Amino acid sequence: MEDTLDIINVIEPNEKGLFSKIISCGLLGINAYSVEIEVDISNGLPHFIMVGLPDAAVNESRERVKAAIKASDYEFPNKKIIVNLAPADTKKAGPTYDLPIAIGILTSNNIVNKNNLENLFIAGELGLSGKIRPVNGILSFVIHAKSKGAKGIIIPKENTEEATLIKGINIYPVSELTEAIETINNIKNIKPASCSNQNIKQTESAYDFSNVKGQLLAKRAIEIAASGKHHILMIGTPGSGKTMLAQRLPSIMPPLNHEERIEITQIYSAAGKLTKGSKLITDRPFRTPHHGTSPAGLIGGGSVPMPGEISLAHKGILFLDEFTEFQRQVLDSLRQALEQKEITISRARKSTSYPCDFMLIAACNPCPCGYLGDKIKNCTCSQNLVKKYLSKISGPILDRIDIQIEVKRLNENEITNIKPQESSTKIKDRVIQAREIQKYRYKDLNFLCNSELTVKEIKQFCTFSKSTEVLIKDAVKTLGLTARSYDRVLKVSRTIADLEKSAIIKDEHLLEALQLRLNNFGQ
Repeated sequence: MEDTLDIINVIEPNEKGLFSKIISCGLLGINAYSVEIEVDISNGLPHFIMVGLPDAAVNESRERVKAAIKASDYEFPNKKIIVNLAPADTKKAGPTYDLPIAIGILTSNNIVNKNNLENLFIAGELGLSGKIRPVNGILSFVIHAKSKGAKGIIIPKENTEEATLIKGINIYPVSELTEAIETINNIKNIKPASCSNQNIKQTESAYDFSNVKGQLLAKRAIEIAASGKHHILMIGTPGSGKTMLAQRLPSIMPPLNHEERIEITQIYSAAGKLTKGSKLITDRPFRTPHHGTSPAGLIGGGSVPMPGEISLAHKGILFLDEFTEFQRQVLDSLRQALEQKEITISRARKSTSYPCDFMLIAACNPCPCGYLGDKIKNCTCSQNLVKKYLSKISGPILDRIDIQIEVKRLNENEITNIKPQESSTKIKDRVIQAREIQKYRYKDLNFLCNSELTVKEIKQFCTFSKSTEVLIKDAVKTLGLTARSYDRVLKVSRTIADLEKSAIIKDEHLLEALQLRLNNFGQ
């Protein structure tokens, strides 16, 4: 959704009527951009025209603005009113033009002190009674207003917590049109809202690895995945614990830094996903879309492009359960996102990009009935049926998933075991230590984790002994690894070495990394 906040400039009378030029902002992706709103009020038959590619919500603002002005006991000009939104070739969407347009119209009646409008941004949706409702994208608007050197921004009161996350700009929350006018007219005497507390702690996870019995291989694989931000695929029979393991991944992830929290909050604000009274998002997102999700729902899109699940999972985790039940075209659309950490949605007039730097964790059954290879229940699927089922996941997608493991059914001893299991806190400590090693190693580069290594950096940082070099050559020949698979194995090996605080990749690190790719079904 493209929302707007405005600078109202001086309205000067001329022979033809009253004209005002308003500098505004809309949303392109999660970033705000400049828009000019021109308001012309002249003699003629009463008419209110909106031009500049407004969508239905913007066109409907004519009625909201007119009703709100009258309900607030102000006179609405009985003249010809033209509002132009430039650039004219960009689609304007959303109801946040309401308040700025109303202020522009009322300025012509000398109700608003035009001298106080210079360098003042305004955003808000109007109700018919004059009440100001919250809008999406306020965080991006405030960031943009600050970058333009604005002296302040008037926003809906319900957006206060979100807007005050940004320091260095005055925030003026208002709840009604009359209050907005009073604030503008007396802005020198109005105290801006105070900034929110930005040192918010991460929420304690409701899930903990101490509740997971057995599954030592899977726990180890998830620890490695979290340490290097590697994508992971878990294959196993129903009830083996795949979903339980995935739900506990956030409990061992490193905390977000302030810049990451702001970026995530921007995405959720632009998408309208922030709950009432929300402020800074402190926890890594954990998104679990249904396997019936459309490509637009997963990747993003729509007539007015909106972020999809992969962008809502930015800096967090995207959990795709029943991986083989997703449409193949939906899964193949992930390829660009997995590689580039950004998705671009193109339309005839404009392209919109959204960040999508997420960690993928996928889970599926080994066959349609779910019991292929199970020691207790027999599989009822034919070989052709199994092949067709597995072919839903393409080779290129599997090649981009660093870790692929089998999650087996627990035996009777593991199920009845009452011994305490290792907690998420202990695992998280090791993950953070490994991440700190990587952060220091790549301090002069534009990435932080082993999963982001390019071919050039792999040669530089994935060093190993002569014996390990012989071992990796044998593995490539025996297992038929592709060039991409070879790089993935080295990245995972580097992460395992970091967990062991080893400067070089040793034989045992490489062998464990190979083990985490041997149980996949796609190759």
